[in-house]
Amino acid sequence: MPKAKTIAKLLSLAVAATAGALAVQEAKRRRDADTGPISSSSRNARSAAMAGLGAKAGSRYALHRARKVFASADRGVELDAAFELQTAESIADALGNMKGAMMKLGQMASYLDQGLPEPVRQALAELQANAPPMSAELAAQVVREELGGAPEEVFATWDPKPIAAASIGQVHRAMTHDGQAVAVKVQYPGVGDAIRADLDNTGLLFGAMGMMLPGLEPEPLVAELRLRLLEELDYRQEADNQRLFAAYYEGHPFIHIPAVVGELSAERVLTSELADGVRFEELEGWSQEERDLAAESIFRFVFGSLYRLHAFNGDPHPGNYLFRPGGQVTFLDFGLVKRFGFEEVELIAGMLKAMVVDKDIQEYRRLIESIGMLTPGNGFSDEAVQDYFGHFYDFVQRDEITTITSEYASETVRRFFDYAGPYAPIMKAANVPPSFVIIQRINLGLYAIFGQLHATANWRRISEEIWPFVDGSPSTDLGRRAAAWAAERGHG
Repeated sequence: MPKAKTIAKLLSLAVAATAGALAVQEAKRRRDADTGPISSSSRNARSAAMAGLGAKAGSRYALHRARKVFASADRGVELDAAFELQTAESIADALGNMKGAMMKLGQMASYLDQGLPEPVRQALAELQANAPPMSAELAAQVVREELGGAPEEVFATWDPKPIAAASIGQVHRAMTHDGQAVAVKVQYPGVGDAIRADLDNTGLLFGAMGMMLPGLEPEPLVAELRLRLLEELDYRQEADNQRLFAAYYEGHPFIHIPAVVGELSAERVLTSELADGVRFEELEGWSQEERDLAAESIFRFVFGSLYRLHAFNGDPHPGNYLFRPGGQVTFLDFGLVKRFGFEEVELIAGMLKAMVVDKDIQEYRRLIESIGMLTPGNGFSDEAVQDYFGHFYDFVQRDEITTITSEYASETVRRFFDYAGPYAPIMKAANVPPSFVIIQRINLGLYAIFGQLHATANWRRISEEIWPFVDGSPSTDLGRRAAAWAAERGHG
């Protein structure tokens, strides 16, 4: 495989092979699946399915290479495209309706690297909001078990056809008896067992990464991921997270968090006010000005929440937003939320201040070595540390208008996974402390979304409005509106 096909793409394709089945099946067959409860398959059974798929794909690839030897250049391109599509189809045939943690990884893979083969990337993109749903009868069963009555009794009106379906649940439109339009998220039966089995396989994945990257400590990393993902199974926890963000952003001029309807929510059912707006794929067709406003809103939400609310919504993928003109963004899905202590936020701010504001690489190095992000006494020069870690802060280093590109996002991914590239030595000495596991979704997810939008702004000035150690003056119209709201609400 050419060097350009980095380990990031290999990892993404591996994820595709374990999590892409639902999306490909939906795109290929376009059918309403009468899906039963998710199988509580053992870890061995799910692993065997993935291994069998890998063997099948390997033999097909060998045949594909043999055919290309005798093909013209144009015919070779056709064979490549056919091979990618056939592989995507075989994923569906081999794995069927797998839901759970691996689907979440598949969602992330769909937008992490624009270098993925297009048929695979398009198939995975279906996972962002439109995975095949479970049957209406199963959804009704969960509602009865959790809320004590059939959906048509608990709600004044109930649409049995879901408006969105993803990794652990699907969303239905309904109307409450007091006339409120709501979105009802219903968890797939058996998804907890599926996620636990997937997490066992994920542990094997990170164990293998630990062999390739000796500095990585996979055990605490997997433990943190397991804790966060298992929290998602309890919609009562998600409701608490959503209330936290909704209370803080109440009345905000462009950030909207749907209110939770507590009396119609339970462990496996979460009811919220129904929000309107367009999905990410429609936003991509809007003007660059509108895309920039949307990106600025997301940026302010993510970093404003981190530094002001000390909470991070760790699931930034395109299916979790609804957009309206003028930078209006509704944020959905608060299952994967990390709450930070004061000292943790101070550390994150201190690292940023040292790298970006003070340009003090020795202080930055001291901080990351103190938490085990880089092994002390590693022998790397300050220039090497600056060159590697400085990339993650690149677009806020300078006071100028900057466009976040897909190339920047792909390079960010490579700095995590390209163990054969130029940064391999420092990567192999680096580690991800448990408290930083979820926040790395900024690097692996948020910047990928901005790259798709070609998001353009003076990110340094916007950041200085948010950074607690700067507290700069508003630099944009959205910034002025946010500042007025914060002053009225008493948010410092």
